[in-house]
Amino acid sequence: MNGVVLVLNQDYEPLNVTNLPRAFRLVFGAKAEILEYDHQVIRTVSREFHAPSVIRLQHRVHRPRPRVKLTRREVFARDRHTCQYCGRVANDLTLDHILPRHRGGSHTWDNLVAACKPCNHRKGGKTPEEARVRLLRPPFEPRSDLYSLFTPYLADERNEAWRNYLFLGRN
Repeated sequence: MNGVVLVLNQDYEPLNVTNLPRAFRLVFGAKAEILEYDHQVIRTVSREFHAPSVIRLQHRVHRPRPRVKLTRREVFARDRHTCQYCGRVANDLTLDHILPRHRGGSHTWDNLVAACKPCNHRKGGKTPEEARVRLLRPPFEPRSDLYSLFTPYLADERNEAWRNYLFLGRN
């Protein structure tokens, strides 16, 4: 019983992806209904069940918006692998705290940028004004979207029915 199931809120908003046993517990507990079936058949001693591919919860669940984790890779992706001081595109970028940590700067989306090694070395432990460098664009926290959350699952053709519920369409 391995496989993944798309879980939709009562208003058809995509919530998350769960495994088959959890999906069956939600359906048999009358907490969810099956909208789409998978091609997989689950056999018990006395019955056969078609595995769900998409389920919808019976009651609306309020959840906070998902946030992108603050990692090196995500900062580099946000800055398009470009040094935010000189504009050079490089693979050997470093993270730079705009306001250095030893001067009270925090490790947050608003204080981190990608920088090439020469620019990071030139700036050192100074602020951009003190180092006489300017940011190409201000840092920001990227939004988490449906595309980044659910498209890794669409590589499997068994999850093709999900596209109708994720508003991604067919390519």
